[in-house]
Amino acid sequence: SLGSGYVFLAGATLLEKYAPFDLKIYNKGISGNKVFQLAERWDKDCLDIKPSVLSILIGVNDIWHTLDGNYNGTIEKYRNYYDKLLERTKKALPDVKLIICEPFAVPGVKAVDDKWYPGFYDYQRTVKELSIKYNAVFVPFQKVYDEAQKRAPGAYWTGDGVHPSIAGAQLMARTWLEFIQ
Repeated sequence: SLGSGYVFLAGATLLEKYAPFDLKIYNKGISGNKVFQLAERWDKDCLDIKPSVLSILIGVNDIWHTLDGNYNGTIEKYRNYYDKLLERTKKALPDVKLIICEPFAVPGVKAVDDKWYPGFYDYQRTVKELSIKYNAVFVPFQKVYDEAQKRAPGAYWTGDGVHPSIAGAQLMARTWLEFIQ
């Protein structure tokens, strides 16, 4: 299953466009996961599959669940787990094409309030730095959402500030496809 968000939409486009290649696309994202949970299931959900292209979007829950008191995460934990995850990946799959997606939030839409800032910028900066370190394609989802709000209010693109609406999922899918091609 590819879910019902941007992975589904981008995957549908790729599968139709490149039908002769018989692509295999997996979505192993789990709603609510933080980077340490991703790391715990990484062998089974990623390395054992041996992807040639790997896209990762993780980070919103690492800060959100800290802010709501359900997790005692820090930017250091996030950075360390993510870095080790990528290091492990490149060691096991040296030729994998990495795509690192920027976690995003839309300020002023339900869950995303002033408590998120400036701390959330550290998570975004970390992802950008790791994409450079591991020579990965970087997908700037925050910039895309910021630009989209010039066309429609934030609540149009995401109902709670972090989970995309169908329009937000299409925005992400289109952006992801632009950056990976």
